Amino acid sequence: MSNVPENLRFTKTHEWVLLGDGLATVGITDHAQRELTDIVFVELPAVGRELQAGEACGVVESVKTASDLYSPLTGRVVEINQPLLSNPGWINTDPYGQGWLFRLIPSRPEELDRLLRPGEYLAQLGQS
Repeated sequence: MSNVPENLRFTKTHEWVLLGDGLATVGITDHAQRELTDIVFVELPAVGRELQAGEACGVVESVKTASDLYSPLTGRVVEINQPLLSNPGWINTDPYGQGWLFRLIPSRPEELDRLLRPGEYLAQLGQS
């Protein structure tokens, strides 16, 4: 069963969002990292980039495949997890902690309401 923290929102494409202090922290879910297996490379959006909800904004590569990252919310990227570029395996070992990807300032916070709640995400995975 996937680890799905109660304080997060989720996308159908397996990104998670934590909203706090006007910032949205984004990562990929425990389920996604297990599907990808050993993550060896990550490409993150540039700081200052304006993203639209659902826009491809990066890549996560594992030993078996590459997967696009999608922004869950519209907003401006204000920080990336710089140490992650040298340590992409953190996504496998700690997807909700050290393995976070980027932070943005949401310009449409109401979009959060369209994201999946934990129970809805589990149902999408067939684990409800």
